[in-house]
This record gives sequence, structure tokens and C-alpha cells, in this order.
Amino acid sequence: MSVVEIVVLGFALAMDAFAVTLSNVFCYKGASRARLFALPIAFGAFQGLMSLVGFFLGGIVGDIIETYAGIVTLVILGIIGGNMIKEGVSALRNSEMSCSLEVERLTAGVILMQSVATSIDAFAVGVSLRAVNVDIAASAATIALTICACCFVALAFGKRFGNVLGDKEQIVGGVVLVLIGLKAMFF
Repeated sequence: MSVVEIVVLGFALAMDAFAVTLSNVFCYKGASRARLFALPIAFGAFQGLMSLVGFFLGGIVGDIIETYAGIVTLVILGIIGGNMIKEGVSALRNSEMSCSLEVERLTAGVILMQSVATSIDAFAVGVSLRAVNVDIAASAATIALTICACCFVALAFGKRFGNVLGDKEQIVGGVVLVLIGLKAMFF
């Protein structure tokens, strides 16, 4: 595979991480710049790591992971997204026109769970990279950097367009996460 093909593969893998990053920017308005910058780094690192793991362990556990990947992604993103929707609806009902979460914050645990949920597809990509003659270290690094760059773009978009949604940002962010989980489960 050429470098261009690996970059295109990275863009394809980045779509879920892009959407989750965008949702986080909408919903966690009070998040520090460091937490927000941790998103692209964590998403890129996990996707690159899962590509490596898939490459090396693909023959052993590839079928099991691929079988349950959709369910795991749906559960993780469904819980996070469902909670965002619930909090957003509650805030609207109480006339609290803010998307920032007072009880919940963009914690390292949330970032970790989202990183795992969005990187499961990268495991399958790593398994498929076994079938072609690639330098897996360079390929995983390229995938990680591509995803990281895409997520930094999502941060910029989220900051720029977050105000357009007004008081419905948290609900929109939660719906996006749930839809990504459903996509992973059924498509």
C-alpha cells in the first residue's frame, strides 16, 4: 500500500473521532484548552495503537473483536451520548441555557472511553493490513497522525460553529454520539 492509500484509510477511520471531537467541543464548553487538545492526541494514539494490535493479534482474536465491535461501540457511545441528551433536555426544561456540564466534565476517563470506542475499527484495519505487504509501524504512525490532524480540524470547527446551536449544543452532541454508536452496531 502506498502512503496516499494509508492516509485515505486514516481519513476514513477519522470520521467517528472527528464527530466525537466536534460533539465534545459543543457539549463541554468549560473544558480547558489542554483537555480539548488531548482529544486529537488520544484519538490518534489509540487508532494507531489499535492498528498495531490488530496487525499482531489479528490472527488470534480478530474474529472475536470484529464480532462484538459494534456492540461495544454502541454501549460506550450510547451511554455517554444518552447522558448528554438527558442533561441537555434537563437544562432546557430548567431554563439553564448552557451546554457546559456542571456535574460532568470532560475527564480523562471520558476521553479514554471515547478513544477506545472510536478506535475499534482500527483493530480491523490492522487485521486487514496483515494481508498486504506494509510497514506496520509507518502505517500505524501515518494513520495516527492523519486522525490527529482531522480531530484538530474538528476542534476548530466546533469552536467556530458551536455558538450557532445555542442552547441545544449538548443535545446535538449527544445525538451525534448515539448515531455513531448505532452506525457501528448496524452498518
